[in-house]
Amino acid sequence: MDPARSIDELTSKNIATVAKMEEDSRSVRTTGERMADSFASVMGSWTFILLQTTLLAIWVLLNLMAWARHWDPYPFILLNLALSFQSAYAAPILMMSQNRQSRLSERRHHLDLQINMLAEQETTEILRLLRTLCEQNGVSLPDDREPLFEEETRHEEIIRRIEDELETRIDPDSNPAASTGAPAS
Repeated sequence: MDPARSIDELTSKNIATVAKMEEDSRSVRTTGERMADSFASVMGSWTFILLQTTLLAIWVLLNLMAWARHWDPYPFILLNLALSFQSAYAAPILMMSQNRQSRLSERRHHLDLQINMLAEQETTEILRLLRTLCEQNGVSLPDDREPLFEEETRHEEIIRRIEDELETRIDPDSNPAASTGAPAS
């Protein structure tokens, strides 16, 4: 099989998988989630911003330069009320859409983490097999550090060390070892 074609096929397969995941995530949305996403899509567009700016400018100008009657004279209390209603309803609807997107992003993050961990385990096994093949064929390995990469990664330990380091950098007063220069345990 031609390597370039093989890479193209793998890329096409991966793109199709991602597209299917996107399609699946869209198909399981509830009516409320679809409405919230549509609402967020409209309110988060330049079209909406420009339209609302135009309407607000017309409202203010008509009330400032009205020939007959000012229905909402300065300080535009009716306009403030309308905008308050808009904000009162828009904020929770936008948060619903954002929360759904956040859950979807978290699922993707977990999938990425799982794939990375599997790839790390596969790489570790390949290194073990390669070392075994070298030993069986009498090939000497120039570096003694290679067995380190064959060790199982202790993810919990790495997470704890990262959290300790972040805590030390964010709030040095919360970690007494940081102020004395002693390494955190």
